[in-house]
Amino acid sequence: MTDYSAISAGTDLTRYAHELVRMHDALIGGSRPAMQPRPLVERSWQRVMQLGLVPDRPGARDPLPIEALERRRRESPLRLVIDDLERVVSSVADASHFLMVVTDGDGVILWRKGAPAVRRRADELGFCDGARWTEEAVGTNAIGTALAEASPVQLFSGEHFEQAQHPWYCTAFPIHDPRTGELLGIVDISGPALTLHPAIGALVETAVLLAESLLHRHHAASLERLRQAAEPVVAAAGGPALVVDDAGWVAHSLGVSTRDRIAVPSADRPLAVPGLGLCLPERLDHGWLVRPSGGDRGVEARLELGDSPVVEVRSEGEPWRIALSPRRAQILRELTRAGREGMTAQQLSVALFGDGEHTVAARAEVSRMRRSLGAIVAGSPYRIAEGVRLTVIEPHPAG
Repeated sequence: MTDYSAISAGTDLTRYAHELVRMHDALIGGSRPAMQPRPLVERSWQRVMQLGLVPDRPGARDPLPIEALERRRRESPLRLVIDDLERVVSSVADASHFLMVVTDGDGVILWRKGAPAVRRRADELGFCDGARWTEEAVGTNAIGTALAEASPVQLFSGEHFEQAQHPWYCTAFPIHDPRTGELLGIVDISGPALTLHPAIGALVETAVLLAESLLHRHHAASLERLRQAAEPVVAAAGGPALVVDDAGWVAHSLGVSTRDRIAVPSADRPLAVPGLGLCLPERLDHGWLVRPSGGDRGVEARLELGDSPVVEVRSEGEPWRIALSPRRAQILRELTRAGREGMTAQQLSVALFGDGEHTVAARAEVSRMRRSLGAIVAGSPYRIAEGVRLTVIEPHPAG
């Protein structure tokens, strides 16, 4: 049995389901059960009971209106790989016994694929398109608990908090942006509890690994199309310049060290780019041309710590200021202390969370910060970029 698995090969599913339901009823009723829940299940039950949820009354599903659901589908990068995920899952012989469910990072079900009979049973449970399957909404379930634990989760029968979910199993794996580590959503396989097979977990994991690989290819192909389309514009413009997509990923560079990403461009806001200085982005088809607006290519930045941290960036002309969360201010301070050697994702995890087990979360925090600060933070390892002079201003002590 792997860390996330609910069963192992040879488990008598009928007997084990009865034992788990008895354990559930005993613990919820305040008595001592014959067996204890797995630590993962115990943590989740404690969270949902603190939220005031009760097991005999299903939480509100409240599916999104179809317009809101369609908007989330259009905005999700997972739309690019949903057909590939379906092909992987439907390739197994017993695919008619379960559903594949894909959510976004908020736990909202974007797509369901599976046999009509299983979909009808899921509909009765509110396990439908547009429903939010977080722990806060529906108690302990593989999707919501995978989001809460930031790890794969498999639940079987009475391990679910709501009694209505006891006839089910579910196996959920987080799926991440392969470029940044940012959580994109959850891929889940669910079905009648007594049809659970030990290989289901490996199937979901395979599907997720394939999807992440395909997302990386889609991104590379998109940048290549942008590079080819923008090449004549860059050649005509002359001088140092970058061509980037709408998220700030670099498709082409001329006269400046290639960087993987800058801040998200906007027509009404200058960007500070090490090696280029202050730049005014110019709109292209499907991307942006980024080139210097002045002669000084150095970037001066100040990190002002305190209750409301702020970064002030100056190259030429008036400075611009960006508010930071305390966590992202902490990242900048740690990278400043690390100097030119920088920090690995594991070192940053230790600095932020006290251990090296949160590398995915550390990478995601840096990625989100780079959407606003861009190439001021360089990667591999994470460090303050060359050409950036960052000064940290500590808050004055009270009194």
